[in-house]
Amino acid sequence: MIEKQSWWKALGVIILLYVFVMGMVTPLGSGILEVEPRSIESGTQSTFVVNTYNTLQNIESTNAWIRLDSVNAIKAKETKWLSDNQLKITFDIPTYLPTENLTDMYSLIISDPENGAFVRPSALSITQKNVNLEAAANDEAFTNIEGVHIKDKMAFPFRALIYETIRNTYFHVPLWFAMVFIFMASMIQSGQFLRTGDPMHDLNALSFTRVGVLFGILGCVTGAIWAKNTWGTWWTFSEIKLNVSAIAMLIYLAYFVLRNSFEDEEKRARVSAVYNIFAFVAMVPLLFVIPRMVDGSLHPGNGGNPGFGGEDLDNHMRKVFYPAIIGWTLLGMWLSTLMYRIERLNFKLMDDE
Repeated sequence: MIEKQSWWKALGVIILLYVFVMGMVTPLGSGILEVEPRSIESGTQSTFVVNTYNTLQNIESTNAWIRLDSVNAIKAKETKWLSDNQLKITFDIPTYLPTENLTDMYSLIISDPENGAFVRPSALSITQKNVNLEAAANDEAFTNIEGVHIKDKMAFPFRALIYETIRNTYFHVPLWFAMVFIFMASMIQSGQFLRTGDPMHDLNALSFTRVGVLFGILGCVTGAIWAKNTWGTWWTFSEIKLNVSAIAMLIYLAYFVLRNSFEDEEKRARVSAVYNIFAFVAMVPLLFVIPRMVDGSLHPGNGGNPGFGGEDLDNHMRKVFYPAIIGWTLLGMWLSTLMYRIERLNFKLMDDE
């Protein structure tokens, strides 16, 4: 029988079980791995071989478009599946395109009832010899994208480069969110100690900080593994988010060094409480402000790179991602209460001596 005060612990375990199962079992949606050739010229009939991901042959009704802009597209003349994960597409490319650029990158969109619709941004480039916007405007070869099939099945979005590692979203990112909430609880406990002088608040702050640092380290480790699989390196000093995250972790590690430098318990608790509040205040701009001020960041949500939008987090992922934040946070709170019990026992034993 679960104790009434422990219901949130059971809830955290249930949520994390749901996250692990759904995060690993749910398949990725269909996607485009590679398009060959990638560069073509206007005024030609071009045939592409498209390598796809997690698709099945649909002999009857596969459509494809080259998306030129929000209005114009070129519809495929012929599509033919060579295998479950390979499609041959033929386009008649008009001589003039509705753009002032001689060369531009365009997206490829594929759609059929079996696989749904999937797209590869900047899949290929088209070069035109001359620009003639008037001729392009009167060319009937351009069309709208219509009849796109939307599949309602539960599937995570296919993203070029990260592929299956998108599942790390439910571990790496929620661990950092949980870390911030835990550090916030630690700061509140430090503030309570400065207000009341109750040493139990200091022990609570210590417990929360230990778990917060643990989650921060786990966030760094899962991030490094992700970086190795997507960026090709465990760590890069050119990535601002990595650098400021490391600084934030060092600031909190210094909290423990500071505590151990005082023998007087009351002084140690008071100085640690002040420093803990400073650490949280310093962490917020490091993680959430400075990265957004720097261009060129690879992390979503930084330097003009959008985060938690359609390109990074769709509605299917949100069904797992938001519970993951709650689950990891509850687990962190549970670990903090266990750490607090240990610290309180040690405190009472020292008083008895």
